[in-house]
Amino acid sequence: MSDYKILLFYKYVNVEKPEQIVNEHLQWCLQNDIKGRVFFAKEGVNGTVSGTIENIEKYKTHLTNFSEFKDVLFKEDNAEEHAFKKMHVRLKNEIVNGDLEDVSPINGGKRLSPEELYKFYEKGKDFVIVDARNWYESKIGKFRNSITPPMKNFREWKKVVDEDLQAFKDKTIVTYCTGGIRCEKASAYMVGRGFKDVYQLDGGIFSFVKKFPDTYWEGSMFVFDERRVVNPNTREELIRVAKCYFWGKPT
Repeated sequence: MSDYKILLFYKYVNVEKPEQIVNEHLQWCLQNDIKGRVFFAKEGVNGTVSGTIENIEKYKTHLTNFSEFKDVLFKEDNAEEHAFKKMHVRLKNEIVNGDLEDVSPINGGKRLSPEELYKFYEKGKDFVIVDARNWYESKIGKFRNSITPPMKNFREWKKVVDEDLQAFKDKTIVTYCTGGIRCEKASAYMVGRGFKDVYQLDGGIFSFVKKFPDTYWEGSMFVFDERRVVNPNTREELIRVAKCYFWGKPT
């Protein structure tokens, strides 16, 4: 049994004075041996942390004691040790940098469960699936037949939508990212730009591969902790589809 757990979480919610939370949260994490990164902003919280099973349970209780975060959904993964070396808590303008401060997640695409996406593939539905992550993430792994824009960072999403995806305005679009946070605004921006039928994968890649490994996710999943790469599949042909950027060999 693993002794540690890793949490991935976010929530878009109005936070009146996020600056008052930051230092207190950092001190609590240091006192309870929680490591990772947590960003607070007026629009919500975004974090990934690691700790012993006992301390992670304490952390979940501590964060959800804030009224704004009482119903945060935690995605959990097992670990043999801390997945981070330090603890960082930051005050941000956006919980994910995307130059999308004027875009509200309330207007985001319809939520598509992992089960529903699985059925899309199984039934051969006519849909376009688009990766909202950075290029180096999609090099490591991606959904079958997905469009993987060569974005250096999420701030390029507007350009991708306005220039590269216009031909798909009347198609069924599914956006995806690691845990769902980027697609909240990525899909909302597409809706605002006139795309007719937009979905966001609820819970992101993380939730899909937990339920449906060895199916339509090809390769590994990039994660923003010291592990860097997580491999959810067991079928050899789905495990190593990426090639080293420098050497061109499977990795």
